[in-house]
Amino acid sequence: MKNITILLLIAGLVGFASCKTKTENNTKSAETSDELPINVKGEEITYATDSTSLKGYIAYDVNAAGKQPGVLIVHEWWGHNNYVRQRADMLAELGYTAFAVDMYGDGKLADHPDDAGKFATSVMTNLPEATARFEAAMELLQSHPSVDSEKIAAIGYCFGGSVVLTMANSGADLDAVAAFHSGVQLPVMPNNKLKAKVLVCNGADDPFIPSESVVAFKTAMDSISADYTYVAYPGVKHSFTSKEADANGQKFGLPLAYDAEADQNSWASLQQLFAEAF
Repeated sequence: MKNITILLLIAGLVGFASCKTKTENNTKSAETSDELPINVKGEEITYATDSTSLKGYIAYDVNAAGKQPGVLIVHEWWGHNNYVRQRADMLAELGYTAFAVDMYGDGKLADHPDDAGKFATSVMTNLPEATARFEAAMELLQSHPSVDSEKIAAIGYCFGGSVVLTMANSGADLDAVAAFHSGVQLPVMPNNKLKAKVLVCNGADDPFIPSESVVAFKTAMDSISADYTYVAYPGVKHSFTSKEADANGQKFGLPLAYDAEADQNSWASLQQLFAEAF
């Protein structure tokens, strides 16, 4: 009788352990099933300043839980094109809400470098209007339901890099700023209004970025003890993140060239910047 009692007790303990394991497994399965796959949604948005109608593009993961940091993206001198929207989608896949802004108005695009230069110059020589356009985009991004309005960054390419650096130097409330193949001789140079962590990724062989302008930029950043990183990739030319750079370079006789390694490395540096800033 005693042996039977012991056997029943052991069987009960085994059964309890088995049930507990199954319960734990079911709980883990339920937890796993709650993690929805990334589902990026992109939307074209019309917005405006007091004087200009603008066309932007916002991308975010509709399945993301909670509010995400927001990232403004400013286009190259060609204007708000598919490239800048692709970058917005890429950032959304990483867990950010990204807004590709329009700095020219009405989604205006340039087909030739001469027009691109005129469009870019018209913005950079009218800082009050440039600031108004940037701030309108920033306010829209901060008001989006997916965005944590206290966590905002801005990145830019070529002309766009100069824009975001200028806005940061003008005191824009940004946690981080990144510029790629960007000029650093700016309408507003680094000063004590700068709040953001800064990353600049340029090609060391980019003739559009004179070495003396780089020295002046670094000197200004050092003078205010700015939190920044300046990367110059050896042998890399202008527009190295764009796969259309080679075709545009050949078409217009410009020193443009895509560089896959520099593109990947600069994107990794951007992710590191955001990990530190947010």
